Amino acid sequence: MLIPSIDLQGGRVVQLVQGEKLAIASDDLDGWIAKFAKFPKVQLIDLDAAMSRGNNDELVRKIAAELPCRVGGGVRSVRRAEELIAAGANAVIAGSGLFRRSPDGDLSQMIDHDFARALADTVSMSRLIAAVDSRGGRVCIHGWKTMLPLTAVQAVQLLEGYCEEFLYTHVDKEGLMQGTDMEAILAVRRATRRRVTAAGGITTWDEIDALGGAGVDAVVGMAIYTGQLQ
Repeated sequence: MLIPSIDLQGGRVVQLVQGEKLAIASDDLDGWIAKFAKFPKVQLIDLDAAMSRGNNDELVRKIAAELPCRVGGGVRSVRRAEELIAAGANAVIAGSGLFRRSPDGDLSQMIDHDFARALADTVSMSRLIAAVDSRGGRVCIHGWKTMLPLTAVQAVQLLEGYCEEFLYTHVDKEGLMQGTDMEAILAVRRATRRRVTAAGGITTWDEIDALGGAGVDAVVGMAIYTGQLQ
């Protein structure tokens, strides 16, 4: 399944390359809502909230009222998760808040189990999507800037008791329009019994169909906004 993405920054719909360089910015929110109205799922990320630079809550409420959204960005507290559900989110995406540094190198302690459990108890496992982002073979958090000595495979195995779906982003390919890393995605698929949605450089219908055949949904951004994927 193709899941289109809407990223919000500064009150606009945007697409970034590698999470940093602005490539596309649009004020035509209604136009994108209309374009994505036919999809059963839409991914909505508040980049400002994710980076602790304010939020786009008004836009989130508007979009979530009109589209079936899974919403992420700044989910570092149970209260934030509750706010997104109240805003109309069908599911909440939590990422960096699920992880922490472990001074003794214990992989299990790199998961904030208390927070993960509190989120699952509050919004339910069925409405919690755990985001695992990988760069250079390691989990990265805090806007992909902090690296952890933890692989994506290890992360999903440690987190699968708290959620029913993972969002795996292969950051190395994000926004580059060069295709994704199928083997890295499939390694995550094989590592967990939970549903897996993948993002990061997915550019063609061949990739989307191949992922679908493996039981993986595909989040697509740049290829849609540039018109390469119709």
